[in-house]
Amino acid sequence: MGNPPYKAVNLGNWLLAEGWMKPSLFEGIVNKDLLDGTQVQFKSTKFQKYLCAEDGGGTAIVANRGSPSGWETFKLWRVNDSSFNFRVFNKKFVGLNNIGGGNTIVSFSDSPGNRETFQIIRNNDDPLKIRIKASNGLFLQAQSETLVTANYQGTNWEESDPSVFKMTIVRTLEGEYQLTNGYGPDRAPQVLREHWNSYITEDDFRFMSQNGLDAVRIPVGWWIAYDPNPPKPFVGGSLAALDNAFTWAQNHEMKVIVDLHAVEGSQNGNEHSGTRDGYTEWGDSYIPQTVAVIDFLAQRYGNKPSLGGIELMNEPQGVNLDSLKKYYKAAYDAVRKYNPEAYVIMSNPLDGDSKALLSFVSGFNKVVLDVHYYNMFWEKFNGMNVQQNIDFIRNERASDLAGVSSTNALTFIGEWTGEWTIQNASKQDFQNFAQAQLDVYSRATFGWAYWSYKCQFNRWSLKWMIENGYIKLSKKSVPRDSFRQDVRDFK
Repeated sequence: MGNPPYKAVNLGNWLLAEGWMKPSLFEGIVNKDLLDGTQVQFKSTKFQKYLCAEDGGGTAIVANRGSPSGWETFKLWRVNDSSFNFRVFNKKFVGLNNIGGGNTIVSFSDSPGNRETFQIIRNNDDPLKIRIKASNGLFLQAQSETLVTANYQGTNWEESDPSVFKMTIVRTLEGEYQLTNGYGPDRAPQVLREHWNSYITEDDFRFMSQNGLDAVRIPVGWWIAYDPNPPKPFVGGSLAALDNAFTWAQNHEMKVIVDLHAVEGSQNGNEHSGTRDGYTEWGDSYIPQTVAVIDFLAQRYGNKPSLGGIELMNEPQGVNLDSLKKYYKAAYDAVRKYNPEAYVIMSNPLDGDSKALLSFVSGFNKVVLDVHYYNMFWEKFNGMNVQQNIDFIRNERASDLAGVSSTNALTFIGEWTGEWTIQNASKQDFQNFAQAQLDVYSRATFGWAYWSYKCQFNRWSLKWMIENGYIKLSKKSVPRDSFRQDVRDFK
């Protein structure tokens, strides 16, 4: 099989769910707008004021804010279809404080239990009009702007009723945690098994190989190391699918880059990090178990001839750089236990300069630096026209890549796409934009990987881009003798 540089594609939303890429995955979930990590605000219809965790948490819940911000926003932890815990700004949980029989609502608890579990009752005619039932079987009511209690028994939906609230959904998350916990332990295994078996098949590897691709980057979650019985709510089965990918890659002369996309504790708070509620909590205390996942993957795949590399963590953001380096060193050593030659990929911090790791990587062998280049998500791209986007690729991106390439490390553009912020661009515009990226990113010494192979949005899908003539890749010749030797080694 071939060596770098690779022309690769990400198999996003296969072994790690991302709802924006395939919303139908989530359609069977009851109350699918109230998944884990959903940010909600509750407005008392009687007082026309928002519930608030005073001081961001650690004290009483009040109902006296005219406009909502962080303290007035609650993150849901889903217990079942209709029961939830509410996490406040400082990570405490809302609960029933029944000391002295007062039944006031407070935010004291560090971990949720029965007293921190509430049922959201939705109005049949207006599902954003709600009442909240506490664990004592009574409803929350705003008795005054400074007193919120769980001691109301009525069933009135009038807006003058103190137990009626208007719910605003501020933000939702749709990742693997939301999917599996949303369906629950009875339905989630079936839904995911059907998805894994159909979303990517060997025919897709055949298509990729025939259209000039020679590698895939496969995002996985940390729980894959605990297959077939991962911690709840995750479900087993993704490991078998990853095994299949290695076999299919072998059959079609391709390489597999295993990418630890979601780490325990979440390294960036995004839904594709496996987070429950959007907080970034990964740090020193999570290093041992994260290294253990890399150790597991390296032991299982480290000597497969179709291994292209192991990526230690995807897009760290908001994590301590020293902690990240400490982890990278330990995870690198874990890979080296099983293979002295496998490529080890270190993702540059998303919120750091692209050269943040340059001095650090100088001490490693066969190490790769991964940078992600999107012409979106930054405000500066919003006003750019077609030519300005293309010029940015050919100038700024080319210069940045040259800077990252100034060490012993190989360079990898692990994610890029043919999409941008421009509306109503012509097919020729998209072709020119994609070609500019191919021209520049082909200078990366380890290669590049398009995001993604499949997606509901066409220009995020390399399969669609190839089939519809937006991108054309030339085949890289592979010596047949070396491939047959790889096959003998594999067997």
